[in-house]
Amino acid sequence: MIDFPLGFVGVGMMGGPMAARLLDAGVRLAIYDTSEAALGPLMAKGATRCASPAEVASAADIVLVSLPTPKVVREVALGGNGVIAGERANVFVDLSTTGPRVAVEVAQGLAVKGITAVDAPVSGGPTGAQKGTLAIMASCPADVFARVEPVLAHFGKVFHVGERPGMGQTMKLANNLLSATALAITSEALVMGAKAGLDPQVMVDVINAGSGRNSATQDKFPRCVLPRKFDFGFPTELLYKDVKLCLDEGEALGVPMLVGNAVRELLGVAKAVQGPRADITTLVKCVEAWAGVEVKGK
Repeated sequence: MIDFPLGFVGVGMMGGPMAARLLDAGVRLAIYDTSEAALGPLMAKGATRCASPAEVASAADIVLVSLPTPKVVREVALGGNGVIAGERANVFVDLSTTGPRVAVEVAQGLAVKGITAVDAPVSGGPTGAQKGTLAIMASCPADVFARVEPVLAHFGKVFHVGERPGMGQTMKLANNLLSATALAITSEALVMGAKAGLDPQVMVDVINAGSGRNSATQDKFPRCVLPRKFDFGFPTELLYKDVKLCLDEGEALGVPMLVGNAVRELLGVAKAVQGPRADITTLVKCVEAWAGVEVKGK
């Protein structure tokens, strides 16, 4: 049982379900978001609304954030009305995907105020956030991990991947590159099969019984693509951002990523053609348009 108040900044697509799980568990929660629509359901569950991240950080010892871009994370952590300006918080838990260099920058900035940064990106999408089945990749000192693990356990399975800032981000970028690659290559394979006359549903069933199965064939295609719903819940621009961050890190480390660059190119096309806010599963529509066939169930 968590018997102390927590703070949560960024309660949208991912943060909202995570915050809701804390409230459902009886946790006292101070929240902030720029979206009125995001705040309403959580306030109805008993959350306390704050006027800024600094106010959240004045109401809780541990502040969690789930934010869309590295720029927003920097501002929420280190800005004039950011967590660093709060009067109480001593732990900052970043559940976002920012890349390791931003994680280090934020950690160093907060350390000046005596706030320890926990680099803890998550994987599993909105569905995982709702069900509490996310994978959480936490990087922080062991004693701080002992404090935050009971909180993070409300969201899913928690892994302590290291003690240095940025190690969680590196783990997350590797995971998201694999996820994006699975989506891209499954799109090409299923479109090829459909063009040849194979039933896409049968293809998915065969692949999932064999060596080609992956997160796209097991979840995204049967749930979102074959029924033509395209409602996985994650925008293309954010997956593109994650893959770019991964490739930037690979370049900085001197690791060639030929396949990763091809995936980024296809995501870039999807972002331009389908729109940056289009669901990631609409990526298949680009390949379908080039081939002149649709991948759909009966």
